[in-house]
Amino acid sequence: MNTVEIKNLTKNFSSTTAINNLSLEIEKGKITGLIGADGAGKTTLIRLVTGLLLPDSGEISTLGFNPSVQKSLLNPKIGYMPQKFGLYEDLTVIENLHLYADLKEVPHDFDKLLEFTSLKPFQERLAGALSGGMKQKLGLACTLLGSPDFLVLDEPSVGVDPISRRDLMKMVRDLINPETTVLWSTAYLDEAHSFDTAVVLDKGQVIYNGNPHELAETAQEFENKVIELMGGYKKEKSLIAESYVPHKTDIECTVEADKLEKKYGSFFWGKKNNFYAVKNNTFCIRRGEIFGLLGPNGAGKSTSFKMMCGLAKPTSGTARLMGFDIIQNPEKARSNLGYMAQKFSLYGSLTVRQNLEFFAAAYGIEFSERKKRVEEIINVFGFSDIQEQKSEDLPLGFKQRLSMACALIHNPPILFLDEPTSGVDVITRRDFWNHITSLAKKGVTILVTTHFMDEAEYCDRISLFYKGEAIAVGTPADLKQKADADNMEDTFIKLIKESEKE
Repeated sequence: MNTVEIKNLTKNFSSTTAINNLSLEIEKGKITGLIGADGAGKTTLIRLVTGLLLPDSGEISTLGFNPSVQKSLLNPKIGYMPQKFGLYEDLTVIENLHLYADLKEVPHDFDKLLEFTSLKPFQERLAGALSGGMKQKLGLACTLLGSPDFLVLDEPSVGVDPISRRDLMKMVRDLINPETTVLWSTAYLDEAHSFDTAVVLDKGQVIYNGNPHELAETAQEFENKVIELMGGYKKEKSLIAESYVPHKTDIECTVEADKLEKKYGSFFWGKKNNFYAVKNNTFCIRRGEIFGLLGPNGAGKSTSFKMMCGLAKPTSGTARLMGFDIIQNPEKARSNLGYMAQKFSLYGSLTVRQNLEFFAAAYGIEFSERKKRVEEIINVFGFSDIQEQKSEDLPLGFKQRLSMACALIHNPPILFLDEPTSGVDVITRRDFWNHITSLAKKGVTILVTTHFMDEAEYCDRISLFYKGEAIAVGTPADLKQKADADNMEDTFIKLIKESEKE
């Protein structure tokens, strides 16, 4: 028996086809993963299935109802967790649970959920003050109230670390009854083997539907098979790296953290309590090295990044970029840095060309050289046909490419990348890392954070962060050997858990 049956479904938004003549069956009592990049059609499909959007053509049956005209009958049977977990951040944990229970007209019986989610000690904490993993668990708890027949989770694991992702899957399997159907969307291909059925979407169409193990036994092979289904990826010479002009330097540590600390103080019962976001962070990154910062949410990665960039002042210690101290000589230190922030620091109302012109000026390129450099970047990055488009209207892959172009426009010797590939499709990720590794070979020093564990394999060395401190530093092979693990995801989880025991 099927919980959802879809035939020849199409949904357009102005000139964009989000769902393209799609047919699909979702089996009752199974956890089905809906896998694809941003823009593949996952959220649109979920909203059509739950009656939040109306189709242009085609048929949908959800739990035997037509969601287009029988939404009021369908609603009580569905638990829907939207992206960003659907929480009220100015309410406490317990207030969120009360609100959802009242909306669903179910009893205020939260003991089992609070126990399973480990949220019992945090009932009076505002939802907005929770870590990403805790928000994720609270969102799931609110969604499970009333024991829905059909649980729909829209990217519940986006932006959270592998431990939180595994914890969430375990919670779902432990808390639902055997008859409950789960539809779980994700951009992480490495989650495929967690599902009973994997449905891979690309450009609004199903390109694979079946048991993930039938496509490939391991996560890495699964990714390669999906790339084949998407038309394949041919690695080519990086024009971005080819156009880069290397910097000559005798400095051994082009990026250096020296006992870097960030401490926050708070008063409780008349006593000052100190909390270290980052504690005694010391490392040396050599010219042309790709250095990865990995760690769970709240481990201190972003705080370290901000201090290294000069965006946050350290409580103690310092950092040096190309030998320039970020505290004593911040302007010269930052002039050596290209920074690509999470979610891309672009100006949406400006065109591609205008963004490049703005960043060229911001990074201090002389006016007489600016136009020539912008033209070079437009040609090298392939922006000629889109240079007059507003950046907010670009597909995610082009936003990523433009953000990287802005970071490289002043030809910096150092590049900081903060979760740069989040949400983009697997081929775009491969292409992006081709540019990164090629730039490193030209001598660019690269510091990168990521939640994609397969991307950690591209790094020359990795610093694994937990509770503000580096608990392990080494090559991917070193860390896998230390954890006695075959892949970086298992390595990450084992080393974090060993640190917790200590």
